[in-house]
Amino acid sequence: MKFEEIKKEALAHWESLEQEGIPVIRIGTATSDRASGALEVVAEFERELARMNVEARIIQTGSVGFCNYEPLVIISKPDYPRICYHNVSPEMVPRLVEGFLLEDDPCMELALGTLEGGDGIPPHIPELPRSEHELRLLLRNCGFIDPENIDHYIALGGYGALAKALEMRPDEIAEEIKRSGLRGRGGAGFPTGRKLAACMKAKGTPKYVVCNADEGDPGAFMDRVILESDPQAVLEGMIIIAYALQSPQGYIYTRMEYPLAVERLKTAIGQAKERGLLGEDILGTGFSFDIEVFQGAGAFICGESSALMYSIEGKRGFPRVRPPQSIESGLWQKPTQLNNVKTFASIPVIIDRGGEYFSAIGSDRSKGTAVFALAGKVENVGLVEVPMGTTLNTVINEIGGGVKGGKRFKGVQIGGPSGGCLPENFLETSIDFDSLTEAGAMMGSGGMIVMDEDNCMVDAARFFLDFTVKESCGKCVMCRLGTRQMLSILEDIASGRGQPQDMELLVSLGEEIKAGSLCGLGKSAPNPVLTTLRYFREEYEAHILEKRCPALVCRDLIAYYIVPEKCYRGCEHCMVVCPSEAITQHPKRFKVIDQDKCIKCGNCLEVCPEEYGAVIKLSPVSKVPGQVEK
Repeated sequence: MKFEEIKKEALAHWESLEQEGIPVIRIGTATSDRASGALEVVAEFERELARMNVEARIIQTGSVGFCNYEPLVIISKPDYPRICYHNVSPEMVPRLVEGFLLEDDPCMELALGTLEGGDGIPPHIPELPRSEHELRLLLRNCGFIDPENIDHYIALGGYGALAKALEMRPDEIAEEIKRSGLRGRGGAGFPTGRKLAACMKAKGTPKYVVCNADEGDPGAFMDRVILESDPQAVLEGMIIIAYALQSPQGYIYTRMEYPLAVERLKTAIGQAKERGLLGEDILGTGFSFDIEVFQGAGAFICGESSALMYSIEGKRGFPRVRPPQSIESGLWQKPTQLNNVKTFASIPVIIDRGGEYFSAIGSDRSKGTAVFALAGKVENVGLVEVPMGTTLNTVINEIGGGVKGGKRFKGVQIGGPSGGCLPENFLETSIDFDSLTEAGAMMGSGGMIVMDEDNCMVDAARFFLDFTVKESCGKCVMCRLGTRQMLSILEDIASGRGQPQDMELLVSLGEEIKAGSLCGLGKSAPNPVLTTLRYFREEYEAHILEKRCPALVCRDLIAYYIVPEKCYRGCEHCMVVCPSEAITQHPKRFKVIDQDKCIKCGNCLEVCPEEYGAVIKLSPVSKVPGQVEK
């Protein structure tokens, strides 16, 4: 079947959704939505529609990425704009069905805003202030189409880029990608067009195409959302690259912890084959290409390209010495084009709209958009897609809504566990490959974790380093032993056993580990420690010289006290929850904490009624007026 016929059928299906005179209810059911109760909302809509005898169509979509507003429900009704409702619970469903679907009351008090789009403009919500700062290219379909219905993707322009590419020469495809300025979105930022051209010239067949969907960074979920919400975009990008290489086989390497992404990928692959867009004789061109989903066991090191390919081959996930690069000798020692999920998803946009369109977005050396998973102590957690060159301040304060609870911003960890922590005076830094690297962080795969005044930067560095120590494959001595030694020093500092010379030792060790490690994990593992030492040195000095944790986080450097004047005589909440029986009652009936028995669990602080505020957390060296020790 010709592509024009495939698209005609898809458009007819798409247009029928909202032209049959019945309401359409879109409900996000990606993993984050489900965690917020989206499936219960779907079930309640089904029950209420049946109970009230209302005819409507329910479509389960992916995630828009507005995690703090989930579950999201978008209702389209004839003669009304599409209205997006937020934080929908099963209890709200009868109100929406009866009020809006039956009685024409749009229930705007429950709405987040109206959804606008069309004519090539990605759907957006103009009532949200963040909309003016975002540019959704990779997330344009997320939360709006049914990821398990290929007709939705095709009707909105999907696979048009593939049809166009199949009429181009392979070298023209590579040149168009070069012209776009696209750099790899997996973290390294190598020019994608140059990488493709080099792989095309490499000797040896067959050539393979591999998608790295092994997203293992703490707090990162960009790739997962794209795979769950718009999997066909990734497949289309892979097919285009495969055609340029005349590759017969591709692999999507993802983790077993992403069951919904795997399920929707497999469904997408099956539907693409049914339409003749994947598999044998694609669109009657004689070109054949197949894709297999490969599930890894969750090892963080398998996000490294050579370790990933060893894993597909059934070997242990170890990085290898390079050269040769994977474009010359990769999977089964054959030329291999390996890119990240977001890189492949960018390819259809470039081929469809042209390299010049893509290169006009972003900064001088970083083109296109950046997708970040905004997490941590920020009001609006979720996915953000902005033009490269947008400042951290715009992302955190304008799109993210600022630090949660009105607290003071302290720092932001960018680039995953191997990224860097940047302080407040770097908020005007541009989000692009070069600016972030110069600041001591890195683009990484797109994780961004915001920290406030209650975060201890020594503890934050310890947390991220502990992750990389556990995930090190152990092949390199510097990474295996060096990071463990750095972690040991950090633990000493956090427990009050640190020495002044430890700070310089950490810097020296960190630089040696970066120089002596084989892969990106070891070369970047010291970054959280080095950047916190560089920008938050006073916190290290407080831990080492004053034996106190300014943020009151490090357990060995804090103590809990009860202020006698604030302790309500008849309340025994703290005594009940204390697991070590460290809290006793003074003859005058206020409570006292025995510091020798206290294990510093913090239970007493959590249960002390807010109106009393009798339990306080301080450094052990602090003095509390009127405090009775025992």
